[in-house]
Amino acid sequence: MNMNPMMLMQIKGMLDTFKRNHPKVPMFFSAAAQNIGVGSVIEMSVISPDGKKICTNMRVTEDDLQLVEQMKNISGM
Repeated sequence: MNMNPMMLMQIKGMLDTFKRNHPKVPMFFSAAAQNIGVGSVIEMSVISPDGKKICTNMRVTEDDLQLVEQMKNISGM
């Protein structure tokens, strides 16, 4: 997969802005990553401004963990 270096720089800038705007989110993901393994369940929910809530979950597989490791390598985490 080839990525445009300019696009990578733009994404990095957007991630930096996200981290400044939401400093607890990266800390949460970092802490949660220490406890996630095969069989863990990750649950996500979104509550819209009008109060509607949608929720889903997933059971972590070995493939999921491999993807996360590859993403860490790309981002230098």
